[in-house]
Amino acid sequence: MTSNKNDKGHTPAPEPLRGRTSGSPTTPSRAGDAGTSAPRGIPSLGEEEIARYGRHMTLPEVTLAGQLEIKKAGVLLVGAGGLGSPVALYLAAAGVGRLGIVDDDAVDLTNLQRQVMFGTSDVGKPKIDAAIARIRDLNPNVTVIPHRVRLTRENALDVVSGYDVVVDGSDNFPTRYLVNDACAVLGKPDVYGSVFRFEGQASVFGLEDGPCYRCLYPEPPPPALVPSCAEAGVLGVVPGIIGSIQAAETIKLIIGRGAVLKGRLLLFDALEMKFRELKVPKNPACPVCRPQRTTREFPDYEEFCRAGGASSAGSSATPEITPRELKACLDAGGDTFIIDVREPYENRICRLDSLLIPLAEIPSRLDDLDRSRDIVVYCRTGIRSAAAVAFLKGAGFERVWHLRGGILAWADEIDPTMPKY
Repeated sequence: MTSNKNDKGHTPAPEPLRGRTSGSPTTPSRAGDAGTSAPRGIPSLGEEEIARYGRHMTLPEVTLAGQLEIKKAGVLLVGAGGLGSPVALYLAAAGVGRLGIVDDDAVDLTNLQRQVMFGTSDVGKPKIDAAIARIRDLNPNVTVIPHRVRLTRENALDVVSGYDVVVDGSDNFPTRYLVNDACAVLGKPDVYGSVFRFEGQASVFGLEDGPCYRCLYPEPPPPALVPSCAEAGVLGVVPGIIGSIQAAETIKLIIGRGAVLKGRLLLFDALEMKFRELKVPKNPACPVCRPQRTTREFPDYEEFCRAGGASSAGSSATPEITPRELKACLDAGGDTFIIDVREPYENRICRLDSLLIPLAEIPSRLDDLDRSRDIVVYCRTGIRSAAAVAFLKGAGFERVWHLRGGILAWADEIDPTMPKY
């Protein structure tokens, strides 16, 4: 990758999307009339829609013709979370005719800090149900197609094939690789976005002569080096900014105007309030998007991400202990020293009988640890504890394990009365 200081005018505008498919593998739910199908044939605009989209159609780059292209389009949104919320809202407001949403999760109180599609009254509801209600209120002209599943290698091609553009709002590497590969096989644009703490990035993969996600990231990073949003945190407005960029790129793809992020990775830093841009060349030997690709079979993406991380790290698996094994050890009176590497506020929510040493403080507090005792490290889900154990092993600690699944797994398997967050 090389720095791209000024690409203005160097990236051709995309052609309007052609050859749209009108079918879908699941039953559509019209935002204003749940259970009815989207209108077929050439779309037209009614008086209400002309008034609604007037500010669009006054743009010479859009006009009535562009608005009709938007109404004719089908967009698949993978994930209705922090990125998916602004994408869904802005695409619905823009008048996208069919909006498919893939999500099998429910709204949680911790989502509301950044997932602006939902409100307090939605907590506990399936995200798709809450999304349909919100979109129905925002724009009843949009047909929402619910996919109440997790995208897998078994269903990805069937789900993706019914749409013109795919927007990746997922928050994990297995799904990102799966979305990319399905789009490459089917020739669909993949509008990518991701966020981490105060930073975000966006690009458009899968366009003709352009790179795919695997051209940028041939292998996933070591899992211990990639904490989740729950582990690392995220400034709530960052997914709003990146998701809005994804929505803008999607609309530009649909109407065929402007320079989309083909071959470019846009980087955003909210702390410094800076945007940077990197060129992403197409890899001619890419196993997924090279012209010679013939297979439509997908790998086990969970295993691929685990194996890729292990090979990148160049080390064996991190020693771990299950909640039931730790419980048995404690019940037997074993001499086990437990360390909590979460932050103090997390420790106040729920805890085991342990010493609190936040992950960042581990290197400076090695003298507080007894190398002659069995040491078990835990965090919320196991990401930070695995990183801590890897560091301790490198520092010469031999009898050290991390709690698989973290304190959430302990709550699920051992103590269901323990608060979860």
